[in-house]
Amino acid sequence: MSNISASDVKKLRDQTGAGMMDCKKALSEAEGDFEKAIELLRMKGQKLSLKRAEREAKEGVVYALVTEDQKKGVIVKLSCETDFVAKNEDFIDLTREIAQIALETFPENKDGLLTENINGISIGEKVVEQVGKIGEKIELASYEKLEAPLVVPYIHMGFKAGVIVGLSKANDSFVEAGKDVAMQVAAMKPVAVDKDGVDQTVITKEIEIGKEQARQEGKPEAMLEKIAMGKLNKFFKEQTLLNQSFVKDGSMTVDQYLKKIDSDLTVKDFRHVALG
Repeated sequence: MSNISASDVKKLRDQTGAGMMDCKKALSEAEGDFEKAIELLRMKGQKLSLKRAEREAKEGVVYALVTEDQKKGVIVKLSCETDFVAKNEDFIDLTREIAQIALETFPENKDGLLTENINGISIGEKVVEQVGKIGEKIELASYEKLEAPLVVPYIHMGFKAGVIVGLSKANDSFVEAGKDVAMQVAAMKPVAVDKDGVDQTVITKEIEIGKEQARQEGKPEAMLEKIAMGKLNKFFKEQTLLNQSFVKDGSMTVDQYLKKIDSDLTVKDFRHVALG
């Protein structure tokens, strides 16, 4: 076994962020080979990741970014177990770096993003490395992307949530409206842009709930369908973005707010990712 100097241990610690004793042990096992020692530390992270797989990672950082031309946007959520880790600048910076890579490569899904390169290793390997370094369950929990004529981002205070909104028309004067709508999404959590975007299974479920509620209230069977449809329309008004009351001015809907700015302006789509 090679003699491991304190300077070698410090060098490995500086490179990996792992603890001093972990670095010394890894260097000893690797007989002074830095690359092998780093691989051993990653292997430790993989074991630790598996060991902590059942732990809940409800804290973390959500980061939203758009391209310079504002036609593409992404949201990334890097989860951890504690608020202490989530508030660490290095953890925030790593989430931002992963989001930037996602924006540049624009992979189809999270699995694709995990294979992208970050500082010479895959993002997936980097996440596992962080488990060994931090000692908590760390995971790339969410990745969402969106393309539209104008994509506007919003990050909720403390990186607790991120939203990207795709508008139907591109104009610098529409960016502020996009931010307003993005904040609306963060606050009101709509399930779809409009009723056409609501999954049919959700609609069927809401109709059945409406019928059962009316039945429990003693309404006649012949009236149940009509009552349920009324409740469904209320659901669309409360749960679909364009039909919601605008949070900044309750006298109009989100759709009416956008139409005041431009008669053809609307929301093409949105993505919303939050902690929890």
